[in-house]
Amino acid sequence: MKKIIALLCAVLMLLALCACGQSAAPANEKVFTVGVCQLVQHPALDAATQGFVDTLKAKLGDKVEIVVQNGSGDSTTCNTICAQFVSDEVDLIMANATPALTAAQGVTADIPILGTSITTYGAAFGIDDWDSRSIALNVSGTSDLAPLDGQAEMLHDFFPDAKNVGILFCSGEPNSKYQVETITPLLEAFGYKVTVYAFADSNEVTQQAISACGENDVLYIPTDNTAASCAEAINNVALPAGVPIIAGEEGLCAGCGVATLSISYYDIGCATAEMAYKILVEGADVSKMPIEYAPEFVKKYNADLCSALNIAVPEGYVAIEG
Repeated sequence: MKKIIALLCAVLMLLALCACGQSAAPANEKVFTVGVCQLVQHPALDAATQGFVDTLKAKLGDKVEIVVQNGSGDSTTCNTICAQFVSDEVDLIMANATPALTAAQGVTADIPILGTSITTYGAAFGIDDWDSRSIALNVSGTSDLAPLDGQAEMLHDFFPDAKNVGILFCSGEPNSKYQVETITPLLEAFGYKVTVYAFADSNEVTQQAISACGENDVLYIPTDNTAASCAEAINNVALPAGVPIIAGEEGLCAGCGVATLSISYYDIGCATAEMAYKILVEGADVSKMPIEYAPEFVKKYNADLCSALNIAVPEGYVAIEG
């Protein structure tokens, strides 16, 4: 009898140890929390966020909780979102678009920050000698900068006989200012007269679009978040006026442009997630990680707008999928 009781006690002790071991394992597994601040909802930024979420979830599964917040195009809202992430002690912040990035960096110098859909990090922070690494900042990420010389050539391929080119952009976006300053002399080298039309926010878009369309043969709009969120309003002016637009990225082009030399925003979102994994799991130092760029660019055209404006599409372009 004593032997039976001793055997039962041993079995019970073994089961208890097993149960303790099973309950302790999940408690010891780190579950990372990542906050995503996206400036505004439009196709390009949405794709970048989706690529980031899909890839990080695929790599970490239940070991990561991703909180996505949208700033509705307002930098103050982005500040509030990022401050809440800091209060919640997230392990990493992913900032989608330049105002979201500067908002994140403005509220924490400790939490790693990864940007995506950022045209140029140097312009975002006013650093002229940015050398692809943040060095003193807790920031790295991916860039959506397309070759501006290629976009200038694209405009000339489509409209070699045009005389006047208007550039429409948001003056509140440092990334847009950089693109305008870079592409203007490239367009002038083709013999175009270039005029710049800046709007401070979405309330001024329509009026500036009316002015630009009334004075130019063709417009160029760089990768610009405010313009992208107002693409329908721009198209409502440009299409009736018969003025074509070369756009800086595919989402904007789908809304109001005839052609673009663009990247895959989903892919740069995926690349940003790979960087996040290295930081969270492998302990990489964000300040020592170089900015990553899209590996390829695709010439695309908006079939509906090209047809409506009777524009012949040069060879080598792919239609944007509707």
